Amino acid sequence: MKEEIKNSGLTTVQLAETVGVSPEMITQYYTTKKLPALDTFEKLCRALDVSADYLLGLNDN
Repeated sequence: MKEEIKNSGLTTVQLAETVGVSPEMITQYYTTKKLPALDTFEKLCRALDVSADYLLGLNDN
């Protein structure tokens, strides 16, 4: 997820606003083992324009 956030061109603040969480929570998603709630995960996938399978490491696309 960290690489996709970096590659998205979005700042942590912009991504947080898009998915409805705090910037600190976005930081925790890629610096700790904290996982987003399923609805937040869905919003992250959409905001980053990647599939859930890709973020979960189930495929390479």
